[in-house]
Amino acid sequence: MKFKTRLQVTFLTIIILPMVLTTLAFCGIGLSLMNAQKGMPMIEFGSSADNMKEMVEMTDKAYAVLKDQAGQDPSKLLDVDFLTQMDRNTARKSTYIIVRKDSEMYYAGNQTAAKTLFDKLPEYGSGQQSEKAGFYYEQFGKYVKQVDFLFPDGSKGSAFIVSRLNPLISGRLLIDMFIAMCLILIFTGIMLTKWIQKGVFNPVVELNTAMKKIKEGNFDYTLETNAKAEIGELYRSYEDMRLRLKESMEEGRQAEEKNRELISNISHDLKTPITAIKGYVEGIKDGVADTPEKMDKYIRTIYNKANDMERLINELTYYSRIDNNRIPYNFHRINVADYFGDCIEEVGIDLEQRYIKLNFTNFTQPDTMVIADPEQMKKVINNIISNSVKYMDKPNGIIDIRILDEQDSIHIEIEDNGKGIAQKDLGHIFERFYRTDASRNSSQGGSGIGLSIVKKIIEDHGGYIWATGKEGEGTCIHFVLRKYIELATE
Repeated sequence: MKFKTRLQVTFLTIIILPMVLTTLAFCGIGLSLMNAQKGMPMIEFGSSADNMKEMVEMTDKAYAVLKDQAGQDPSKLLDVDFLTQMDRNTARKSTYIIVRKDSEMYYAGNQTAAKTLFDKLPEYGSGQQSEKAGFYYEQFGKYVKQVDFLFPDGSKGSAFIVSRLNPLISGRLLIDMFIAMCLILIFTGIMLTKWIQKGVFNPVVELNTAMKKIKEGNFDYTLETNAKAEIGELYRSYEDMRLRLKESMEEGRQAEEKNRELISNISHDLKTPITAIKGYVEGIKDGVADTPEKMDKYIRTIYNKANDMERLINELTYYSRIDNNRIPYNFHRINVADYFGDCIEEVGIDLEQRYIKLNFTNFTQPDTMVIADPEQMKKVINNIISNSVKYMDKPNGIIDIRILDEQDSIHIEIEDNGKGIAQKDLGHIFERFYRTDASRNSSQGGSGIGLSIVKKIIEDHGGYIWATGKEGEGTCIHFVLRKYIELATE
């Protein structure tokens, strides 16, 4: 439920629920009091439903009947049945008759109430004969009208019409209603508090706990809810944030491990040529290279090792650029046949020295053009070929380069007959720092980022790359580049 709807429901509940419960309580307490006082002459609650004018009229009517009867036949006032009938005729349970003979109470329509009031009644002869006159006892809330007469035996008699002048609500009802209202308010408050606590405070506490877990680095603390409003959105936002943070932390951890691995790999690979260079330089200083042939061999080896060091350093520099998407590109229209022909000629010299045969086949048209950066594309070819050379395990190594025509694109294949790659590794060789050979040696070292650089360059050219092969037979690297097609103009 939305917060706005929840507030509206709370507002209406605070107003409507107490009103409904108060009405029910009023009716219930009223019925309870009425049921509790059934059969009793005195029911204080009865007067709360009477109209004051009606009460006065009823009292005056009863008073007139008593007065007439006292004047005509006082002996009837000794007849209990007659007096009981008169009490019934008043039609008010809070109005009753008291008959006093001398100083004793002869009859009372409400014995309990009469005993409380009897000693306070006025003496014989104190009653006013005017129908408008009467006595009011504030402490009892009673209005009394008196008729004095003489019984046939000469005894002094007084008849009293007693009416209760209650406020509209009796004291008992007020107390009960006050208690009921307190209970209703307490119940409403507890109910609303529990509802708001369950719908708002508990989720906020859970979310606060979850955020503390995030602060402590625990990204596995999940929050689940079926809510659809703000709380549900808040929970789902937390889950999205948690998963993103967890993924980011995991990527950061993996990147950190790979960086450490990179530094370790490059340190290892730098140490090998540095050690060789130092050894050959010491050999020259100590006069071991005592012939022109040896001196030439030593210098050539030092030069090659220095090139290996430069390659590793360049690779590290290039990795820093690729990691920050700062590879500089200078795109040109280049002729496929001319460009790859020059590259093959340049690479072929080095392969010839390593006794590796290079075959080149171009199946595209002579005027086929692509948009590419010549320097970066040369890096792609060199990295792939150097990878083939690095893992060449056969004495008669062969590298085949084929350029295939595929309508709107060209498909380049660089295949070798080296040691190959296991099927489980083929899908990972373009990942940064991934190396199929976990063991390292000086001849097959490397940072593990060469092919990831290749993939990045190819994708930045709008192409895609993949690998095929079989372990023990060789590997083929495929990549595709779009052709440059010049639109014909009229």
